Amino acid sequence: MKLKFIGATETVTGSKHLIMTEKGKQILLDCGMYQGMGKETHELNRHLSVNPSNIEAVILSHAHIDHSGNLPYLVQQGFTGKIYCTPATYDVCKLLLMDSAHIQENDIAYINKRRVKRGMPLIKPLYTTKDVERCLKYFKPIPYDAEFNLNDEISFHFTNVGHIIGSASVTITSHESDKKIKLTFTGDVGRYNDLILKAPQPFQQSDYIICESTYGDRLHDHFTDAENKLLNIVSNTCVKKKGKLIIPAFSLGRTQEIVYVLDRLNHKNLLHDIKVYVDSPLSTAVTDVVIKHSESYNDAFREYLKVDKSLFGFENLKYIQNADESKALNTSNEPCIIISASGMADAGRVKHHIMHAVSDEKNTILIVGYCSPRTLGANLLEGKKQVHIYGDYYDLKADVESIHSYSAHADYSELIQFLSCQEKEKVKTIFLVHGEEHPKLSFKEKLIAEGFKQITIPKKSSVYDLS
Repeated sequence: MKLKFIGATETVTGSKHLIMTEKGKQILLDCGMYQGMGKETHELNRHLSVNPSNIEAVILSHAHIDHSGNLPYLVQQGFTGKIYCTPATYDVCKLLLMDSAHIQENDIAYINKRRVKRGMPLIKPLYTTKDVERCLKYFKPIPYDAEFNLNDEISFHFTNVGHIIGSASVTITSHESDKKIKLTFTGDVGRYNDLILKAPQPFQQSDYIICESTYGDRLHDHFTDAENKLLNIVSNTCVKKKGKLIIPAFSLGRTQEIVYVLDRLNHKNLLHDIKVYVDSPLSTAVTDVVIKHSESYNDAFREYLKVDKSLFGFENLKYIQNADESKALNTSNEPCIIISASGMADAGRVKHHIMHAVSDEKNTILIVGYCSPRTLGANLLEGKKQVHIYGDYYDLKADVESIHSYSAHADYSELIQFLSCQEKEKVKTIFLVHGEEHPKLSFKEKLIAEGFKQITIPKKSSVYDLS
């Protein structure tokens, strides 16, 4: 069995790894989109680095677009195999992939208007909603902890990792040449004290591990401290300064967590009667999926639901659906909290909200998750005097705050805890992916100190023989 690293090697997006068996079968682990890579992004996503018609199957760790987002393009280019994932991941992919196609179609339509005026040739989106509809027919949901025989050489099973609803690590068992080899792909690992989801579960002893390293160089704030910090930011922005608090948040996971925390504050009468707007039709639909898959909830969240059964719909919370309501928030002077996608502030309605709020010192922009280096969210965190939004520069006068504990990614301590289920001497190699250079190097040193023997940081297109 050979392993080729294609995406999420020198970056945190574009997750894609290729397994090649002795008999020539090819299996993809994830098929994600690159995000936040500037002008290179579009070309990186068009260059799959595999022949889609040669791929027997895709095994998908979870639904985030940087892991699933290029599946419709893979199908468009000739893939006809099965896409295996958990049932919840399938439900979320139906929403996120269609949303990705809508965004591309709208963005390309806007760009092509400008190209027509300049006499330039029209361009096409990477894929369309019709491509997504076709792609979804190839999905085959597999439950957690059920061993599935893919062919006579490979079997696999999913283990819950608590990153988002439906997220999983993938443990692959190779039966080539009468030798059994186990390879685990962690996908993205969640938190052990997540507000909503169960903690990451132990996985089977493995010979090789492909491990994410997004936060391989840092520790997150404690959740209690984060709740107090959020309350202080709300009070300072909305009560003291009479401004708006803009929170870029991914529609899946982060939005539900923030709403949950605000519900708890509201339940304690600490929100000062501040209106909360979730401005994302996708977030509304995704929240319904989160409610559907209650089997993923942790015990603490289940207990809270006994006290407050309507936590995703408290009195001062309103879900914005149409564009006119969204635009009205930008012209309103009402102090309020606006939660909107995307989490890196690089697309979607939140970008418009930031554009209208960023130059007013009474407002605050709160970043609650990871932002790729070249995204608007990252530029805001850097504290640049001006930020570039939709072709214009805006003075940054609003406060910019961050709370890292709401990240759905494990920090280095939690990643080490996740790997502690393994007998170190039996692990031949850990491959670090899904991280920037410094976090990976830092995490490599920490894993060596923990007693793991071989830690490898693969380059893009590098191939390793695991037999």
